[in-house]
Amino acid sequence: MGYQQGLSGLAGAANHLDVIGNNIANANTVGFKQGRANFADMYANSVATSTNTQIGIGTRLTSVQQQFGQGTINTTKSSLDIAINGNGFFQMSNNGVTTYSRDGVFHRDKSGAIVDAQNRNLMGYAAGPGGAINTAATVPLQAPTNNLAPLATTKITGQFNLNSQDKVPAKTPFNAGDNTTYNYNSSIQVYDTLGGAQQVSMYFTKNTAGTWQAYAGVQGQTPTNLGTVTFDASGRISSTTSAATGQPTASLGQFAFSIPNASGAANPQNLTLDLGATTQFGGKSGVNNLAQDGFASGTLTTFSIGADGKLTGNYSNGQSAVLGLIALANFNNPNGLENIGGNQYVETAASGVPQISAPGSTNHGTLQGSALENSNVDLTTELVNLIKAQRDYQANAQTIKTQQTVDQTLLNMR
Repeated sequence: MGYQQGLSGLAGAANHLDVIGNNIANANTVGFKQGRANFADMYANSVATSTNTQIGIGTRLTSVQQQFGQGTINTTKSSLDIAINGNGFFQMSNNGVTTYSRDGVFHRDKSGAIVDAQNRNLMGYAAGPGGAINTAATVPLQAPTNNLAPLATTKITGQFNLNSQDKVPAKTPFNAGDNTTYNYNSSIQVYDTLGGAQQVSMYFTKNTAGTWQAYAGVQGQTPTNLGTVTFDASGRISSTTSAATGQPTASLGQFAFSIPNASGAANPQNLTLDLGATTQFGGKSGVNNLAQDGFASGTLTTFSIGADGKLTGNYSNGQSAVLGLIALANFNNPNGLENIGGNQYVETAASGVPQISAPGSTNHGTLQGSALENSNVDLTTELVNLIKAQRDYQANAQTIKTQQTVDQTLLNMR
């Protein structure tokens, strides 16, 4: 029966070589998980009551088991390269067929969908207004192809220091075109409802010790007299009075005014200047912080991937918006998944149903953007295994050759 053992051994060694060869071939395949050939011995059926004298009839391949250990993670320059660190698979969809993968090479197609090289959609949770994530069901993740709508400025926040040692200007009345009629000025760019930009200039004229007059306006317009700002002995604002009403402003340090707009934008544009953090200390007048709450329209330029799976779009105007959340699928028995090629797996009865959740949740790994998970194949180990499998093959061939010699000896007997 040496032929039986030898032939099964040759088949087993050939299978082992195939598995090792496939591992080596995919050593540079993103997200690839190495396979391991598992074997079991074989015995002929026997009705004997004792098995002490049974001789095995060889070996057989029982399974090729994927080794789902973590691969090393390398950073890349593509913002849509995504690596999984820990448990889980990307959920992919193509024409209603759901697959699972560790391959994190994605791009945005012409419709804005986030897809892999085979145009399978990356699944996740959609983002609603304000970036709120809807976790009711996974959907194909989509990046907008249109511009980010502009946001009109409604508030300017100015944190200035007005020099307490400044003199009251000798020349009056205030004239924005004559810098001898005011003590300090600054400007900031604001945006209208269509994203158009223009500069708002602010002027400060000292009236008396501790009291300043504030003005604001745009080029080509006489600045609006906002009112007076009064400081206490510690250099902090103690009161603000509106020039329009002669009464204290509704909120300390805040003045309302409007500017004209053109080109079809909302006109006039109502603004609030918040000077609440402005001080009057001895020292050069200047701006400590000057900001406004509007922005122009912008185009999507890059993406950011958070460890928690949030997909954020970064726009040319410096704004960002949450576009969705990448979902991860995990299985009770990942080794039960069926490998269908193309770095894709499908669930089976052996794997169990997928547990879909956000990255970082229980039994789910985290994500790293601009990075890819390498194959977990150890080439050094595989090359050693290759030599061993080759010698196994040679040894089993020798078993057959020896059996042939034994048979020939029997045939030569007289």
